[in-house]
Amino acid sequence: MTKSASADVAAIIVNYGTADLAIEAISSLMAQPAGGRRVEVHLVDNASPGGDGARIATEIFERGWSALVTLHAERENHGFGRGNNLVLRILASRVRPPEFVFLLNPDARIENDAIGILADFLSSRPDVAVAGARIERPDGRPVASAFRFPGLLSTFSEAVCFGPITRLLARWTVPLAPALPTGPVDWVSGAAFLARSEALSEVGGFDPGFFLYYEEVDLMLRLGRLGWATWHVAEARVSHAEGVATGVRGGPMRQRQPAYWYDSWRHYFESNHGRARALLIAMARLVGAALNRAISMLRQREPAAPLNFFGDFWNVAVRPLLGLRARSYSEDSPGWQASPAVRADEQEGAG
Repeated sequence: MTKSASADVAAIIVNYGTADLAIEAISSLMAQPAGGRRVEVHLVDNASPGGDGARIATEIFERGWSALVTLHAERENHGFGRGNNLVLRILASRVRPPEFVFLLNPDARIENDAIGILADFLSSRPDVAVAGARIERPDGRPVASAFRFPGLLSTFSEAVCFGPITRLLARWTVPLAPALPTGPVDWVSGAAFLARSEALSEVGGFDPGFFLYYEEVDLMLRLGRLGWATWHVAEARVSHAEGVATGVRGGPMRQRQPAYWYDSWRHYFESNHGRARALLIAMARLVGAALNRAISMLRQREPAAPLNFFGDFWNVAVRPLLGLRARSYSEDSPGWQASPAVRADEQEGAG
């Protein structure tokens, strides 16, 4: 591996408050040969609390990574997409940008020569812009890492979360099988994927309207509209401790979603499908969640929707679709912060 203007692959990790995990992620990159390609690593620290930037800088120096790793110590939290865009702009300005860009979450680490496998695949398929790795839990169990694009029926099915309806609408379910073989898909997990720099430049990188969540879905949808394909490559393996970096986890435990999740949901559907269609999909989500609550009460079970879903979804996602200002909320934990767009509304007096 070498950090130089002529690197073949640039790996980017965006960190916020997870210094130990980010250091482990870098270490996992250092341990693999990347198929003999020259790799440079960029770590963006999004103004982490607790001195993460200084801690990471010390580790880079003490581990002898200074020639391999560039730390971008930011003074504000840009979120995931804008944090990656900072590095993408630097790379694009070079006389010879790297051929590929590898995005890795700070709570993920590569388990084999994932970069080399994904790069070999993209080199053999000039029509493919993005190749995603197989994602596994730390214990080795695979999780969904490839997906269909969300829409009206998938949103309703997810919200109602009732077996007969789920089976009826199975062909629109967003997550694909965890042990999916290599093949073309709509989009892949943002936790670990390799992208062609040419394609990223053509599409303009991530949409800066997203703070966190849905940015990779949007990116691959826009790439697809330009004629680029996205593939899941099962041979490349990455371990991911889901939700550690964001505080938002899947599974049966109900929790309140951060405001930026709802804001990103709205922005994705509105920017890609128009306000009227986005509002229709929002109504499908509300109706589905209401049906799920009724069914759950009859079955004496917890509803599937996050805590305070109806108020939060209405205030952050639906109100802007109706031409009203978003109303948000805050908690002590930084993970609950609203996206910059929602905070701007609050500063103007909404709430």
